[in-house]
Amino acid sequence: IQLVESGGGMVQPGGSLRLSCAASGFTFSSYDMSWVRQAPGKGPEWVSGINSGAGRTYYADSVKGRFTISSDNAKNTLYLQMNSLKPEDTALYYCAGLGYWGQGTQVTVSS
Repeated sequence: IQLVESGGGMVQPGGSLRLSCAASGFTFSSYDMSWVRQAPGKGPEWVSGINSGAGRTYYADSVKGRFTISSDNAKNTLYLQMNSLKPEDTALYYCAGLGYWGQGTQVTVSS
């Protein structure tokens, strides 16, 4: 099982980024998948989750209305569209599922 994130970068406050997570070794549409982030000096924070088979999505209050989780089951890829980014969204973002985590992709929001 492998999860590989991409799409991070540096943006100004108010900007947008789309993160991707390519999964291999399992069919993630059958399982809950999540995005988790960790800011410098802080513990992991769950951001969003999806069960694409059931069509259900979940969000932390801190990102609700700004982030959108989605998946492309044909590509076995998970996405996180992040809009209206704030400096406090700066963190290493991980894709997670079945007890596995990817290596993370850095998101930095700064003017």
